[in-house]
Amino acid sequence: TVVASLIILHLSGATKKGTEKQTTSDTQKSVQCGTWTKHAEGGIFTSPNYPSKYPPDRECIYIIEAAPRQCIELYFDEKYSIEPSWECKFDHIEVRDGPFGFSPIIGRFCGQQNPPVIKSSGRFLWIKFFADGELESMGFSARYNFTPE
Repeated sequence: TVVASLIILHLSGATKKGTEKQTTSDTQKSVQCGTWTKHAEGGIFTSPNYPSKYPPDRECIYIIEAAPRQCIELYFDEKYSIEPSWECKFDHIEVRDGPFGFSPIIGRFCGQQNPPVIKSSGRFLWIKFFADGELESMGFSARYNFTPE
């Protein structure tokens, strides 16, 4: 039984948690992608390669800018799949209410269930899509439009 429990310990140590440190030090290597977008009639953006699998080691930042006195509504397509993890620690979409990576967070999303409709309080939304080095999925397609404040 000692041998069996050692094997179990070894296996549980080899899960993604064990590789987390490597991934964080590799973030410099992640390929930047994304867009700054402000088409007056709204638009669409997707994770790389959508609806095929997104590539590993990506960090895409999308910033949506509305005209003054307008807010943004963001909708995610039902064809949506991002590697699930506890608290979405690994692959995820992060949405913030403002133009910066330190603007107030609206939510962090992963898994198979597409996020709810997101509304900004002002004229900017900051969206980050992050993919680590393992387990790619289909990703997302999102559309946005602008509404008066």
